Amino acid sequence: MDFDLDPRARRLLRTLIAQHIRDGEPVGSRTLAKRSGLDVSPATIRNIMSDLEEIGLVSAPHTSAGRIPTAQGYRVFVDSLLPMKPLQDTEVQQLRALLPAGAGTQALLSNTSELLSAMSQFVGVVTVPQRSQFAFRHIDFVPLDGQRILVILVFTDNEVQNRIISPRRTYTTSELEQTANYLNAHFAGQPLAEIRARLLRDLRDTRSEMEQLLSAAVELSEQALGGGGSSPEDMLLAGQTRLMGVQDLSDMERLRDLFEAFSRKREILQLLEGTLKAQGVRVFIGEETGLAQLDACTVVTAPYHAHGKVLGVLGVIGPTRMAYERVIPMVQATADLLGAALNPEPPTP
Repeated sequence: MDFDLDPRARRLLRTLIAQHIRDGEPVGSRTLAKRSGLDVSPATIRNIMSDLEEIGLVSAPHTSAGRIPTAQGYRVFVDSLLPMKPLQDTEVQQLRALLPAGAGTQALLSNTSELLSAMSQFVGVVTVPQRSQFAFRHIDFVPLDGQRILVILVFTDNEVQNRIISPRRTYTTSELEQTANYLNAHFAGQPLAEIRARLLRDLRDTRSEMEQLLSAAVELSEQALGGGGSSPEDMLLAGQTRLMGVQDLSDMERLRDLFEAFSRKREILQLLEGTLKAQGVRVFIGEETGLAQLDACTVVTAPYHAHGKVLGVLGVIGPTRMAYERVIPMVQATADLLGAALNPEPPTP
């Protein structure tokens, strides 16, 4: 919704929201007269506040007790009134040191959710990319009992996964070794999602003695690499208990609903994944999240990239009364640094 506010109304709304974010109390006309720097009387301010209340940007929780911003008021503030400040260089350097390039992906993602929570004092959240988006470095097959085989996968992002598969027939140790050697020689460095298609194409085009080896490679890789090997966690959350100390979320029923949503994860994950193609930071305020449990919350998100691809989304979940001018650049900087850590620059010769 487009609100055509004159300069005085814009300045007063910005002053009211900034003051309310600082102290959490309704803001009265006398306070606004002092803080806004406008040379107008409290009566004029009351008239402007009445107009802002009529169009739904502020509300009065109690008679004659001042006003507080509504979700729509916060939206106008974020979209057009917010004085954004980038993180200081020292803050960026501290973040970079805590997200070092070369660390395992899972460790980086876990550190990121904890960092977002610690910096914002709210909930930090990071979606976990599927393994199919990563390339593997090395694969080994180890025969177990019966037809079961242990697959050891080493990825280019330093993660190691062990999987147990049960192929349709029994493979000898020699066949498993040959297949692993073939996959390592021809497919190391390629994303898992692309390997099966190329194997099937090679099998269709090949003849004679290679056919048996390729058939084994197709069956084993279909189980070992198929489905992308999703992480056991689709989303990492940190700092949920911090919300218990937030004044605006102190209602126990509201907190219980919120914690149930965190426990289920599914709805929040869908909200985050809906921003995968977003350009930069997205801010969802109150009902904009589409989740009743988050109607008193704001979700600030940004996608993170590596190797030219969007891998996931990270962000902060907190009350609508948050320091947007700090949280928004913090989320963007963290997304940039996480992407850089997952996609380190090659060493200079």
